[in-house]
Amino acid sequence: MHNISIFGTSSDAGKSTLTWVIGRILQEAGYTVAPFKAQNVSNNAHVADDGSEIAIAQHFQAKALGVPTSWHNNPVLLKSSRGSSASLIVGGKSASDKDVREYYRDLDTLKPTVKEAFSYLDKRYDCIIAEGAGSPVELNLIDKDLSNIFIATEFNTKIILVADIEKGGIFASIYGVYHLLPKALQANVIGVIVNKFRGDMSLFDEGVEIIEKEFAIPVLGVLPYEPFNLGFEDSQSLINYTQNCEKSTRHVAVIAYPTMSNYTDFEPLLADPNTCVEFITANVDLSCFECIILPGSKRVIEDLNWLKKTGLFEQLQVHHKTGKIHLVGICGGYQMMHQSIVDDACVEVQVPTTVESLGFIEGEIHFQKEKILKRHGDTYEIHHGISTSHPEGYKSKKLYGTFSHGLFIDTWFKTYEKEHITAFIEKMKAHLDVERIVKSVL
Repeated sequence: MHNISIFGTSSDAGKSTLTWVIGRILQEAGYTVAPFKAQNVSNNAHVADDGSEIAIAQHFQAKALGVPTSWHNNPVLLKSSRGSSASLIVGGKSASDKDVREYYRDLDTLKPTVKEAFSYLDKRYDCIIAEGAGSPVELNLIDKDLSNIFIATEFNTKIILVADIEKGGIFASIYGVYHLLPKALQANVIGVIVNKFRGDMSLFDEGVEIIEKEFAIPVLGVLPYEPFNLGFEDSQSLINYTQNCEKSTRHVAVIAYPTMSNYTDFEPLLADPNTCVEFITANVDLSCFECIILPGSKRVIEDLNWLKKTGLFEQLQVHHKTGKIHLVGICGGYQMMHQSIVDDACVEVQVPTTVESLGFIEGEIHFQKEKILKRHGDTYEIHHGISTSHPEGYKSKKLYGTFSHGLFIDTWFKTYEKEHITAFIEKMKAHLDVERIVKSVL
């Protein structure tokens, strides 16, 4: 059986979602499937079953497919760091901070780890579905791309193109990407999926005919635009979320500072019809909310300084003093609630630094070089900071702080998540040529 690469004709075409949708189709046909992405760029990570750190997207794909997770699902992860540098996670563990140019220069040193991960999964599953990154034909970067051309060439994968019709230029994007692929890979393209179509889908019947007859590329399906408020991979997917607040009885504010991380923490709240969530990006009046959440942060000190510059820092201190609004801090947000943050290890700064924090909780946060990775059932921890006074978290009448992500997950949400995934897959299957997809990879 052939493995599959999912290539987008642009960024945010829907590759992450279609990875597990197609994976479920193959599972229902009787095959075992594993998700994979050689390199992901995301501040949103999860602790895998083996205790390693992988991107949220690959963790969610595995959850949707009901398979265990390990670093093999995402062997290379890049997270934002100081300036133009990035935190490099290799094999599920922090490796170093690298400047972008330095990363590309040393790219070949990562290929053995990527090949090891792919081969590990290949021995254990009938089919690997390898998600690409962005467009596979960014010609100035094509030799520096681990997730697209490298995987498809190294492992001779079949290729499914995904095109976002909402962006416009659908024909040019499909034709251009296909013809810019190396000839050997063009032969491996089994077809294209046109994604995010709004309105009467019959209006694109002629478009399908053009793609199939004039481009000679099979159309595997035209999928309707369907918001899916789970598995938020990045800020763009979060922006696209939809929520009906007409029947909401609770109003929650999430402080969306510049390097907010782990957006999936709020999926249970977004799914709850009784809760309306608003993401706060400026110093607006917060007195109308029952609860204010300080979420995770990839750059805690930087985001803390942002709170001070915007005026939200002072407003949060006022609301804490009045005691009328519940304040919740998660991971980086919990660290901000202490009296100060000490970074003598230069985890986030270039010289040893101590910064004043919100002061809700006595004690200091001390950053350490080694990252803490822990799993506690549905919750998990990923952080450098250690609390000198409340290492296990803090709770009082109106104040709650924790290092753990996933604290809003409950039995109701687990059921909702499972049903939502299944319903979404069934809707997409109705618009996909399932038989053609399965036969093409056998």
